[in-house]
Amino acid sequence: MKCFIAGGAGFIGSHLADALLNEGHNVVCADNYLIGIPENVSHLQDNTSFKFYKADLANKSEVEIIFGKENFDYIFHLAANSDIQASAKNPEIEYKNTFLTTYNILECMKKHEVRRLFFASTSAVYGEKIEGAMSETSGPLEPVSYYGGAKLSAEAFINSYAYMNGMSSLVFRFPNVIGSRLTHGVVYDFIAKLKKDNRNLEILGDGTQTKPYMYVSDLTDGILHLLNVEKQGVFIYNIGVETKTSVTAIADIVCAEMGLKDVTYNYTGGKIGWKGDVPTFEYDLSKIHATGWKAKLTSDEAVTRTVKEVLACKL
Repeated sequence: MKCFIAGGAGFIGSHLADALLNEGHNVVCADNYLIGIPENVSHLQDNTSFKFYKADLANKSEVEIIFGKENFDYIFHLAANSDIQASAKNPEIEYKNTFLTTYNILECMKKHEVRRLFFASTSAVYGEKIEGAMSETSGPLEPVSYYGGAKLSAEAFINSYAYMNGMSSLVFRFPNVIGSRLTHGVVYDFIAKLKKDNRNLEILGDGTQTKPYMYVSDLTDGILHLLNVEKQGVFIYNIGVETKTSVTAIADIVCAEMGLKDVTYNYTGGKIGWKGDVPTFEYDLSKIHATGWKAKLTSDEAVTRTVKEVLACKL
């Protein structure tokens, strides 16, 4: 199967490329290096089953060039701005890199009659008002970040294109995904801060923000597990882990792995780290568990492994 990964040089996209190649598929990736970096896919350059395009997928003509040259069986759309703090200052980042990339890909799928799509959505579509464990049918969906708004808009367009063009679309709403090749996020930020000052650590908010953190290989296993949805329509799944980790607990894990014992935590205060941040959420995972898939690592285990991996690399 020839697969196209939009955002293939990103943290998750590059891991998905590895997983698909290991399964014997041909993989074509495209990335504009907004978030992704060349080093994430440099180990694949000599693989004859791998091809890479440096392209801006917010530019429809560049997407059209790729679709015109290749004959894709399956599209994996992971192109987006995943740095929510960055887009909080400039929502145009989300319009171009999260929503417009989706529209352009859907239009090219329509033109070239590609019928199968995987879309990386997010827990941010739920917002912060839903109480208890959020299921795929929880609502109303009221995203508070521009990122969440762009992803929910993209989901709506995917639903319309699937209906109008006979497409089969698998949508995963990601939690916080971590692992090697991170370029931003709380684990990465804490390590970077402590390498500059190993006595003091600024922590945004009050440190009680608590979320499920999922290891990237568990995510790619879940994608491969549900890859062959054949029916027309849109199939939405929450994916994640049943446990959660607080921001302060992450700081404790980072300090322990770095061998630091006398670090002063300096909290900026408030229940959120920045405007648009959702301080806590919990997924109902019964739908995806019913398919036979379940994450191998707990949230704390995912954080600990990620810290070790990031420390082993040069920030």
